[in-house]
Amino acid sequence: MAVIQAGPGKASGGGGRIAKVGVIGAGVMGAGIAAHCANAGVQVVLLDIVPGGAAKAVQAMLKADPAPFMHRRNAERVRAGDLETDLSLLSDCDWIVEAIVERPDAKRALYAQVERVRKAGSVVSSNTSTIPLAALLEGAGEAFRRDFLITHFFNPPRYMRLLEFVTSAETSPGAVALVRDFADRSLGKTVIPCKDRPGFIANRIGGLWMQCAMNHARELRLTIEEADAVMGRPVGIPKTGVFGLLDLVGLDLIPHVGASMKAALPADDAYVLGMRDNALMARLIQEGRTGRKGGKGGFYTRTKSAEGENLKRAIDLWTGEDRPTEKPVLESLEAGKKDLRKLVEHPDRGGRYARAVLLDVLSYAASLVPEVADSPADVDAAMRLGYNWKWGPFELIDRLGPAWLAAQLRAEGRAVPALLEAVGESTFYCVEDGRLQAFGVDGRYADVVRPEGVLLLADVKRRSKPIAKNGAASLWDIGDGVACLEFHTKMNALDPEVLAMIGKATAMGTKGAFKALVIHNEAENFSVGANLGLALFAANIAAWGEIEGMIEGGQKAMRAMRHAPFPVVGAPAGMALGGGCEVLLHCDAVQAHAETYVGLVEVGVGVIPGWGGCTTMLRRWSEAPKVPKGPMPPVAKAFEMISTAQVAKSAFEAREMMLLRPGDGITMNRDRLLADAKAKALALVEGYKAPEPKPLRLPGATGRAALSLAVQQQVALGRATPHDVVVCRYLAETLTGGKRDHTEETSEDEVLKLERRSFMDLLKTNATLARIEHMLETGRPLRN
Repeated sequence: MAVIQAGPGKASGGGGRIAKVGVIGAGVMGAGIAAHCANAGVQVVLLDIVPGGAAKAVQAMLKADPAPFMHRRNAERVRAGDLETDLSLLSDCDWIVEAIVERPDAKRALYAQVERVRKAGSVVSSNTSTIPLAALLEGAGEAFRRDFLITHFFNPPRYMRLLEFVTSAETSPGAVALVRDFADRSLGKTVIPCKDRPGFIANRIGGLWMQCAMNHARELRLTIEEADAVMGRPVGIPKTGVFGLLDLVGLDLIPHVGASMKAALPADDAYVLGMRDNALMARLIQEGRTGRKGGKGGFYTRTKSAEGENLKRAIDLWTGEDRPTEKPVLESLEAGKKDLRKLVEHPDRGGRYARAVLLDVLSYAASLVPEVADSPADVDAAMRLGYNWKWGPFELIDRLGPAWLAAQLRAEGRAVPALLEAVGESTFYCVEDGRLQAFGVDGRYADVVRPEGVLLLADVKRRSKPIAKNGAASLWDIGDGVACLEFHTKMNALDPEVLAMIGKATAMGTKGAFKALVIHNEAENFSVGANLGLALFAANIAAWGEIEGMIEGGQKAMRAMRHAPFPVVGAPAGMALGGGCEVLLHCDAVQAHAETYVGLVEVGVGVIPGWGGCTTMLRRWSEAPKVPKGPMPPVAKAFEMISTAQVAKSAFEAREMMLLRPGDGITMNRDRLLADAKAKALALVEGYKAPEPKPLRLPGATGRAALSLAVQQQVALGRATPHDVVVCRYLAETLTGGKRDHTEETSEDEVLKLERRSFMDLLKTNATLARIEHMLETGRPLRN
């Protein structure tokens, strides 16, 4: 079984539910774990050895960015206390997590204190990243050993989906099931079973990778920018690369992890053999340059010029001096864009660097199965979810070719791991009868089994063909009469082909091809909005008719979807911005991943929502239970949110902003999102009736005057630019019913016409075109 995921916070072994969690240690990890347990909706006790330390940690998290809490009110679920005086607060906790200093003696001393106050049957776990379970349990009694395990979170706990589980033969199955189920459904974690070995899976491989990447960069005389570029997109590592990642996790942590691993691993282990004295890193740590957290930078630093311009500087690995960053120029980067083998076979220093690092890391990973895990699939999942690699080590081996890797190792006189020898000319993964299979230590392929309640679109795509498809979107049969509409453009930007597929799906459903539709994809982002490049190109050649046709076509597609004779459920994760948000606003219901970031951000590029976003938000706020009645309050709410391009930083915030409705669902585990959305869609089928269009009561001239006054106040405070004023004028006219003098009922058709006219008028301004061009070039809004 590739991963462990199970029930809804209830132990399958019959051990009740987790309603309260205790966390000991209010450092970065402990506080983050406490916050995320509060995100899951349970009460939390957070204790720290430093008097007042836990309370300070909670307050600090309320100011942190990225935020540990999914909503500020979740902090109310955390009760902070001092370890010395408040240990008894743990007495009614169902799960107690230890996250203190990485010293076995300190942890064992704490466990003795916890054992005196915890209730019978409560589970205790350690968040250790390197210490084996056996070392933690030395001298522990039978009951404690039965209720104890390792639950290793990754930083930051809210965002990193991996949870490594280490148990022993003595661990109670009920304790395992209780925490596993809560971690899966309530915390949204993929739980990976690990062997009781130093560093477990992710840090064992990830630590060696960082060590090799630093060593080879110096040996091959790469700049840190070159090393990070090679280790980035071509290899599938996050854009931080290795030196950026070291800055992110903290340089001061690396020597401690290295010392712990050196003490725990055999002297002939490749991890230990590759350790080098790093005088430069030691100097940086001594100077307080420990990375981003210290404010002084690390390998990279950020400063401002005399003119206030943001500057990024990088350290020279040989001289130790800071210098302005340089864009890497390596032929191997271009050669390896789509073919990893071409990267590692390229003769320049970038190619040699990639080859050296990957031979070390991939051969090491292959040698660790079954020492650290039973399956290559578990190792790959751990690296994807714990280090954000796009591909795990065995997936990377398949991209290079296992036989090629083995041949390179032999050519260098290095040992070929037994598992790599065993797979031979084959690959570690294959598809058999539409099922993904992985090669195992027994020399056979076995299905990668999904946990009960998990439905992945990737699996649907392996076993079937789309029922409709074009270059931008596809329609899939996901069973039980439900279809799934998938976008697959770059960043899932919406273009005429996507709109056409929305229209086609609506027509097919109307004819009975399916009884419900889910809109979902498994890309990093649901949709970043309309294709700005296409709009800019059309504007530059004055193809105004084509642009207006696309705006009107988008409005028709959204309305057809909203008024279709079958339920439509949006299932977003990641960013759903601009047009992507408007797709969700026109769904009958939404089942959102908790990490969904939603907003109508069009003003940032100098236009207003044009596919019904203004219309729908007016409707949402007019029906909101806590908004005062009358024509002006809904307009003011919609104007404030759209004019400032507010983006919800979680699905919980989106619900408060009426971008999600009270009845819309939130799924914590992304792997369960499609199944939850499908269930929601099926629940709507019986007796379904599409919503009828209703007129909106809009305030006319008095509303426009009030909104204009609000904008002028922002100008006086220096918060609104000249073009902001122009955009807001058009937005105010649209939301208040155009140029009408009095409050009147206005049809949805009329508001949509106002949206379309405002969008087109703004697009014809030079200031808006400059905003669009700047966004495409830099990824940031232009304040003009």
